[in-house]
Amino acid sequence: MQTQTITPVQKRVDVIPANVLLTKPNARKRKLRVAAYCRVSTEQEEQQSSYAAQIAYYTDKISKNKDWEMAGIFADEGITGTSAKKRTEFLKLMALCEKGKIDMVLTKSVSRFSRNTLDAIGYIRKLKAKGIPIIFEKEGINTMEMASEMALCFLSGFAQAESESISRNVTWGKRQSFKSGKVPFQYSRLLGYEKGEDGQPKVVPEEAEIVKRIFRSYYSGASVRKIKESLEADKIFSPTGKQEWSIGALQYMLRNERYIGDALLQKTYVVDCLTKETRKNNGEIPQYYVTGNHEPIISKDLFNLVQEEITRRAGKRKVAKKAVKTEKGKYSSKYALTELLCCGDCGTQYRRVTWARNGKKKVVWRCINRLEYGTTYCKESPTIEESRLHQAIVTALNRLDEDKVDVIETLKAGLQLAIGTQDDDSFNESAIQNRIAELQSVMMDLVELSSKSSAGADYFDAKFEEIAAEIKELQGQLGEHQEQTMLAQNTQARIHELLYMMEHTDLRLKEYREDVTKAVIDKVVVLSTDRIRITFKGNTEIEQELPSE
Repeated sequence: MQTQTITPVQKRVDVIPANVLLTKPNARKRKLRVAAYCRVSTEQEEQQSSYAAQIAYYTDKISKNKDWEMAGIFADEGITGTSAKKRTEFLKLMALCEKGKIDMVLTKSVSRFSRNTLDAIGYIRKLKAKGIPIIFEKEGINTMEMASEMALCFLSGFAQAESESISRNVTWGKRQSFKSGKVPFQYSRLLGYEKGEDGQPKVVPEEAEIVKRIFRSYYSGASVRKIKESLEADKIFSPTGKQEWSIGALQYMLRNERYIGDALLQKTYVVDCLTKETRKNNGEIPQYYVTGNHEPIISKDLFNLVQEEITRRAGKRKVAKKAVKTEKGKYSSKYALTELLCCGDCGTQYRRVTWARNGKKKVVWRCINRLEYGTTYCKESPTIEESRLHQAIVTALNRLDEDKVDVIETLKAGLQLAIGTQDDDSFNESAIQNRIAELQSVMMDLVELSSKSSAGADYFDAKFEEIAAEIKELQGQLGEHQEQTMLAQNTQARIHELLYMMEHTDLRLKEYREDVTKAVIDKVVVLSTDRIRITFKGNTEIEQELPSE
């Protein structure tokens, strides 16, 4: 991931003739009262040095112009550039302008004046209404001569973006320290690792096997609670050494990229650098990866599949309108068929139901539509006894085991196809990124030109909108390409994991097993009272007759 910083066109104005400025009528017969505003370093020694240098610079600049007189130099710490409320010197300068004691303001650049776009435009308008120009030396802009306010909006926006990128640049710098082995590790919460003699994370083999068990159990369909109960039943201690596992600790493990040897930076972020509010980063801003920082325990393929499964389960929603005990679409790990079995007539999932008649109980599966609405929405779906479903699935798994070699070869061919799709180089991502950078550069040139040109604001506004539209379209193409790449990578991951399951799972079953069903079956469709269609992961399909009642 690359970070691009947009730098305004470099241009310095050393001497500003007084005759190019538009001043108030009552200032024509006397010298212009000129003030300078700057922001200085937050480091104490650098602050004193920078402040002294800027006082000398502006004192010399103003004194050399016979039509000017010093009205003061105002300086705030650089850290407060995003909020005028925290800049006491800036507010003092604005107050003097309001009282008519200053005729002109000099400042190094838009970013020095304010990194908050709204603040910048608001104060510029106020001073402009009073006939007080602000001179931005670096950009060569006199606010009293601008043809288009949109140009200044863009400059202020870039300045604000620069401020917002400071924390990203700092984080990016930390990435280098991570590569040097300085990634912070909370070993007390991270099962599977300990601090090695060289200071780097070292894999603990016994604990690593527990981590692998947790990831594979979850991907195979087990809920977090079921994993918790299983670990506790086997008397396996948590990362903190407790016999009882917490749901939160397991969820943290399943989402932790440290288990694939990576380190994710910027898990939290400052919302807009103005309020300084910190939030958990859920994808609102880019996150930066340090890859290969330490030895992994979990493969990236399995980790990505688990993240996808977490998202899928979290996205399950109640569909049925009635307040029923079992919700359609709600994830359940107890019975594999809860999610897999669906109606061939209406497409709705089946629900497990226990019938009690004459003191005898029988477990059956019925279409949820039929259960809740009778024949209103689904007229033909049959009710199937659970024992018959289980026997049919066992038979189908045995059939699949007989063709296991052919299935594995088909999966490998599909894997090569997915890799070929990902390796397609017809899309030139670099060229599009270069074009975006080129358009941004043109935008900056137009900003400078608009501040000097006598052309109307409408002309420049139209150009700005045209360039912005092209940038947006190119960014959309990049986003679409990245989605397609991610899809190909996920396909590869699924096939890799399915190959592992096929090679390590014995499908020659004598009795029905929930874990095997979840591991290799993707969908079961009830076609009739006597037949089902089973779709295995990898898209292999088998139609299987149900045994007689």
